[in-house]
Amino acid sequence: MEDAAVEEAEVSGAGEFAPALVAAHPLGHSVAVAVGPELRVFDLKGGCAVSLSDDSGGCSHSDAIRAVSFSADGALFASAGDDKLVKIWKTDSWRCIQTITSEKRVSAVAISNDGLYVTFADKFGVIWLVTVGEHGEGQVSSDNKPVSIYGHYCSIITSMKFSPDGRFIATADRDFKIRVTSFPKNPIKGAPQIQSFCLGHTEFVSSIAFTSLSGGSNFLLSGGGDSTVRLWDYINGCLLDTYEVKDKVGEQPNETEDSNLAIADLRVTNDDSLVAVAIQSLNGIMLLACDLVAKKLSFLKVITTEKSYIPTSLAYSSSADLLWTVMGASNMPNQAASQLLTRVRIIPGFQKNLSASADNDPAVLEDSEVPHSEKLLLALQGSLDASKQEEVLAAVLAALRVSMHKMLVKKNYSEERREQRKRGRNDKKIKK
Repeated sequence: MEDAAVEEAEVSGAGEFAPALVAAHPLGHSVAVAVGPELRVFDLKGGCAVSLSDDSGGCSHSDAIRAVSFSADGALFASAGDDKLVKIWKTDSWRCIQTITSEKRVSAVAISNDGLYVTFADKFGVIWLVTVGEHGEGQVSSDNKPVSIYGHYCSIITSMKFSPDGRFIATADRDFKIRVTSFPKNPIKGAPQIQSFCLGHTEFVSSIAFTSLSGGSNFLLSGGGDSTVRLWDYINGCLLDTYEVKDKVGEQPNETEDSNLAIADLRVTNDDSLVAVAIQSLNGIMLLACDLVAKKLSFLKVITTEKSYIPTSLAYSSSADLLWTVMGASNMPNQAASQLLTRVRIIPGFQKNLSASADNDPAVLEDSEVPHSEKLLLALQGSLDASKQEEVLAAVLAALRVSMHKMLVKKNYSEERREQRKRGRNDKKIKK
């Protein structure tokens, strides 16, 4: 009976904690927060909330958004999630130009560097590709259906990124693996080839990010449930360095014995020399120095936030030198739609020469110091009522203690139960 209940929850998506997400336009034009089915966008240039429009003929998001991504030039934005929808938006007008329906729930999404393709991963680890394009009077071809290009066998894809040169796509999963795959110039006809596997994590991989030397080699960073941040030579699949966050998080006053030190998210900042890391039990952000010449990761400092604030997602805008953080969630027990609140905290000052001394600390902005202050916070958070926020975020904090393992850690089933699960899935075969 217990296994049946678990199976039912997996199929329906019920009971799966869905963290709030944040994404920043690469040129600093806008910022987006997703919580539950809601996509909230603020125009930083115009200083106002954005009203989204939909010309795609598709449905609006009706369930938790699990993945968001801007294109490299910021012209496009993609959102996807548990409602099996992938929506592609033009950011100059914030209108949806394409809605793609997946056969299964979507866990990751990315946009190719040239803006011609969107890739997304479903819950069974299959990576799909769709062409982005408008024809005639801004209409999208109706036969533009997604094509499967490769997959991680029955493993949830947790993060997906294109390399800076656009030649590779990296995908990470809950079974400790990172796969780096070549991305053909014509991916519809070309066959993606495995470049490497980056193996070394001992728990799920939650986040990956590319980084590079100026005019030189490219590298990959990853974080996971084993409380490590790792630096990779992804061309050859070689582990270059590993940093154990528990070595420093344990020194922080908020650390407790039952804390889960899984990496929730990471972002590269300051011309690839710094890594900002969100950790599931840390009230704040850990900064790691990333020396790509020496191929070394080292602790720099922790930027602390208020005690009840643990970020669920990070985004960095290099043009504005702002690290955006958000805390929030949906799909929590007894949560009403009116409780889809988030807390946004912003940290500037990563492009100056930071050192381990406290004098150079980037500091969390007070609400009054935030760009466009109350107008922005109301649009992205859903409320300015501090008491409402505290109540909702306290529930998020409690859910965070079990969320990563509940959602991502692979369950240990008997061989008999695995066969029952396979028969019970009754998946649709991909039509060629």
